[in-house]
Amino acid sequence: MSDQAIRLSGLHKAFGRNQVLRGVDLEIPAGQVTVLMGANGAGKSTLVKILCGVHAADSGEITLGGAPLVANSPSDALRAGVVTVHQNINDGVVPDLDVVSNLVLDSLAGGGGVFLRRGQMRARARQIAAAVGLEIDVRRQVSDLSLADRQLVSIARAMAHEPRLLILDEPTSSLSAVEADRLFDLVEQLRDRGVAILYISHRMSDIRRLADRIVSMRDGAISGVFEDAPLDYSGSVRAMLGHEITEVDIAIPQPGRPVLEVRDLVLRDGARPFSLEARENEVIAITGLVGSGKSDFAGALFGLAAPVSGTMRLDGGPHAPASARAAIDAGVFLCPKDRLINAVVADFDITRNLTLPFIARHSRLSFLSFRSERATAGRMIGTMGIVCQNPSDGILTLSGGNQQKVMVARWMAEAARLLILDEPFQGVDIQARRDIGHKIRETSAHRATIVFVAELDEALEIADRVLVMSEHSIVGEHRNENIDVSAIMAQVVDAEPARAAGQ
Repeated sequence: MSDQAIRLSGLHKAFGRNQVLRGVDLEIPAGQVTVLMGANGAGKSTLVKILCGVHAADSGEITLGGAPLVANSPSDALRAGVVTVHQNINDGVVPDLDVVSNLVLDSLAGGGGVFLRRGQMRARARQIAAAVGLEIDVRRQVSDLSLADRQLVSIARAMAHEPRLLILDEPTSSLSAVEADRLFDLVEQLRDRGVAILYISHRMSDIRRLADRIVSMRDGAISGVFEDAPLDYSGSVRAMLGHEITEVDIAIPQPGRPVLEVRDLVLRDGARPFSLEARENEVIAITGLVGSGKSDFAGALFGLAAPVSGTMRLDGGPHAPASARAAIDAGVFLCPKDRLINAVVADFDITRNLTLPFIARHSRLSFLSFRSERATAGRMIGTMGIVCQNPSDGILTLSGGNQQKVMVARWMAEAARLLILDEPFQGVDIQARRDIGHKIRETSAHRATIVFVAELDEALEIADRVLVMSEHSIVGEHRNENIDVSAIMAQVVDAEPARAAGQ
């Protein structure tokens, strides 16, 4: 059998004066999962786009099975067996089409009268969906699906190509634990069939489950390869960052007066009521599985949906915002999850993305003050450590981590009474996560802060208190001091309602 490894030799890529890849040498063996780690801006996305035919390298060579890989377009890459599941879910699906069309889209591109065989198309789509355990009506439009189901459609479409190289870019960011386990099983099946897999992630739970080897990337070059058992996770992080990552030491401050008071809140029919209080100078993390109700609670606080029953009070007065604008006017700000779908405005520059919710505060007599906008953007770029060439650059010119910093900075640019951050660390590397978390805590003195996270590690790095949400109710409360992690995890995966906090 011929060597089916993918080899990259001396890859260089620049965008103008910005050298993004600097002589990348990398082997991705067949039948193994190679985890690629790198700080935001290290060049991971550019490397992936070269492999899947979006960009061409300025110099260097790529071989697949010993033969040159020529991928001048994504369709060339697909025909060669290079299949990519992108971090941006909408890069892998067409929201305006139904699931059937998405799953057989590449067959449709070949023509042959397939538009006349809708029954066969549906049967094939169901077969593809079943292969990844996707239980869904394939006649539904993709735009009507949850983010997790869209991700699974994207993965199912990728698997249908029988790839030689499968690239997965942060694939579990929108998946529940059950869905992630299903994905892990599929990845392991493909690995056992001899597929080369490049898995991009910073989630240690993913890496420990799947990695046969870890490759670290820094400043556009490979900075470390770790393949001896047991894998050196600390070494891979050190190689990625160029320094040791220090432990976060939370000093819990004295909380101030109550800002938010929630009493007997019911988020959906059949859910148990819960109560909580959030105070000035306090950072609360609410953790739970995907679908546990975290985003629904955030939406209720921000006026996106009304709870079934119960009361909310803000600074002692009733809080029942009829809209997001009413919530903002009351000083309640929400940084939503899934930035590319719910937050980033692709057609705007960095400055306008930063100032968008507060345009009125940058206006005088109905005239927008660009100087005021630029001053705010410059201040927040410095505060958050956003790496950019110019505040007037397009938002999509930034790495994913810096885009996320812009989205968080948007809601920290003005004074809030209650700041809500829904998965603020989604798709960012360890160092960017620490930077964002540090700024959140550093600025928390005159507001209450609630952070919703699925990863327990993220909760422990930022919170004074950790609350656990399950089945749309709060089922546990823990002061972040000598914390019992096993107790939290037990509540996350198998919460007992009798132990619910606030009852």
